[in-house]
Amino acid sequence: MTAHPHPTAAAPRAGVDALLRLRNVAVTHLEADRATPADVSFEVRPGEVVLVLGPSGSGKSTLALTMNGLIPHSVPAEVTGTVIVGGQDAGATPVADLAPAVAMVFQDPDTQLITGTVLDEVCFGPENLRLPVDEVLARAETALRRVGLWERRHDSPDVLSGGGRQRLAIACALAMASPLLVLDEPTASLDPAGVVEVYAALAEIVARGDRAVVLIEHDLDAAMPLVDRVVALDGEGRVIADGDVDEVLRERASELHELGVWLPTATLAALRLRRAGYPLARLPLTPEELRAALDDTAPPVTASAPRPPTTPAGGEVILRARGLTISRGRVTVLREVDLEVPAGAFVAVVGRNGAGKTTLAQTLAGVRRPPRGTVQLDGRDVRRIPERELSRHVGFVFQNPEHQFLATSVFDELAQGLRRLRAPEAQIRARVDEMLDRFGLTERADAHPFLLSGGQKRRLSVGTALIGGARLLVLDEPTFGQDRARADEMLAMLDDLRATGTTVIVVTHDLQLVAEHADRVVVMDAGRLVADAPVDAVFADAPLLARTGLGVPPLRRALAGLERHPELADVARLRDLPGGAR
Repeated sequence: MTAHPHPTAAAPRAGVDALLRLRNVAVTHLEADRATPADVSFEVRPGEVVLVLGPSGSGKSTLALTMNGLIPHSVPAEVTGTVIVGGQDAGATPVADLAPAVAMVFQDPDTQLITGTVLDEVCFGPENLRLPVDEVLARAETALRRVGLWERRHDSPDVLSGGGRQRLAIACALAMASPLLVLDEPTASLDPAGVVEVYAALAEIVARGDRAVVLIEHDLDAAMPLVDRVVALDGEGRVIADGDVDEVLRERASELHELGVWLPTATLAALRLRRAGYPLARLPLTPEELRAALDDTAPPVTASAPRPPTTPAGGEVILRARGLTISRGRVTVLREVDLEVPAGAFVAVVGRNGAGKTTLAQTLAGVRRPPRGTVQLDGRDVRRIPERELSRHVGFVFQNPEHQFLATSVFDELAQGLRRLRAPEAQIRARVDEMLDRFGLTERADAHPFLLSGGQKRRLSVGTALIGGARLLVLDEPTFGQDRARADEMLAMLDDLRATGTTVIVVTHDLQLVAEHADRVVVMDAGRLVADAPVDAVFADAPLLARTGLGVPPLRRALAGLERHPELADVARLRDLPGGAR
C-alpha cells in the first residue's frame, strides 16, 4: 500500500443540518448498576472529524453502538436521552433503515463479517440498499483498492490476518458511502503502513465536505493530522470537554493526562520536558512539532544526560523453536522459523499484517501445534506437556479477548485455571481477589465477561494468563482497547514480572511500545523471520524498516540527532526523558 499525504479537511459547513445529534445520552446495560456513558451531548456536522476520548469503561464503544441503532435494537440496554442520525431517531428507527445514513466499523471486525469472500462482504451492504449491480461492484472495487485488498477479493475473510479483517471491515463501511462514518479503534490491528493508508483514505472522504467521521482511537500519533475536534469523557462517561484540537488537547493536556486517556507521544514527551524546565510554551501534537519546538528552545541549565537503556537479557534459553512451518490452505503462514528466547527477555514480534506474527505467537505458546518443527519450553517439547499443566509453564493472551472466555462470571474466568490445577479454594479466592484488584475489576467480579467494556475484557484476558504463575507469557496486542493509564499499568506489571524472571513475548504494531519496553525485536515478513536483534539495531536499520513496512517510533522521529539538545538526541523511551515519572 502506498502512503499519501493527508488532504486538507473541509471546514464544517455553517447552516448545514447536523448528521448526528446526541442529547443527554445515557446507556445502562443489563445487570449494570449504573449508566456508562452517563450523560453525553454533542453534534457532528458535515466535514467534521470528531475524536471521542475517555478512559476505559467510560462507555465510548457503547456510545458508538447507539449511533447506528444496534443499541437498543440488537443489544438490549436502557437508553435515555436522544440520538438523532440523519434526522431519524435511532432509538425508534430499525437498524436497516439507518444504514444509508451511518456506517460503522466495530472494535472487533469479526463481529461484522458474515459472507464467504472478501468481495461478497463489501458488496453485501450496497446490495441491501438495492443499488444497481454496476454501482455495487464499482463501490466495492474502490473500497477494496483503498485498503489494499483488491487482489484478495476472492479469498475467504477467515484466511485474512487480524489486520486484514480490520481492513475489510473498513472497506465495507467505505462502500456504503454513508454521510456519517463511525469508527471504533479502526487501526488497532493494522501495521504502520496500513494505518497511514487508512487515514489517507478517510482524509480524502471528509475533504469533500459532505461527510463526517466520529472516531474512537488510541493511536493519536496517526490520527492527529485528520482530527479537527475532540470530545472528552470522564470515567463516568460525562462530557468534560468539547472543542477544537487546540482547545482540548493542547490547553487541557495535563487534565486529560491525569484522567488516563491517550495523548500523542509528542505531547506526553513535552509534558515531561516542561517539568524538567524546558520552556515549551505551546504543547506539540506531532513529532515534527516537538522537534521544531526544541530547535527553537535552549536547554535548561539543569539538563542532564538520560539514563542508559536496559541491558538486554542474556541468560539461559527458556524457549527454543526449530523449523516451524505452517500452511493454511495454499498459503504458507510460517516458513522454517528458528528462534531462541533467553529467560527474562522482553521480546516484541512485529511485521506487516499477514506476516505470521499471531501464528508464531500461538505456536510458541502451544495453542497451535505445528505440522513441521518443534517448540521446546524449559527443554520440554510443548506437544508432550499435558494440556492441563500447560498453564503452569506458559500463559497466552489472544488478540480478541472473547476467544478465550469460558466462564459466566469474571471471578470464575480467573479462577478456572487454578481449579483445573486443583489448587485449594482459599488460595484460589485470595489469588483471584488479588488479580481483580490489580486490574480494576473488583466491582465487575460477578458480571459476565461478555458484558465488560473492550478495555475491561482485555484486562481480564491478561489476568487469566498471569494467574497461573507461568514463566513465559505470550501476549497478542495486549494494549488493544486499553486507555493509557491501564495500558501503562499493564506494561509496568509486565516489566516487573520480567525483572523477577518471567519471559515476555508481545505481538504488537505499537512501535513506541516496542521502544519503551522491549529489549529485543523479532521481525516477521511473509512468514519468515527476517530479523532478530536488539531494539536499537532494528530501528537503526532503515532498509529493513522500509522493506518490512515498519516505521520509526514517534519519539525517535522527534529527537534523533537533535544538535541543540545533545542530552535528548539518543532518547527513545518516554521514561528516560528528564522530568520525572508521572
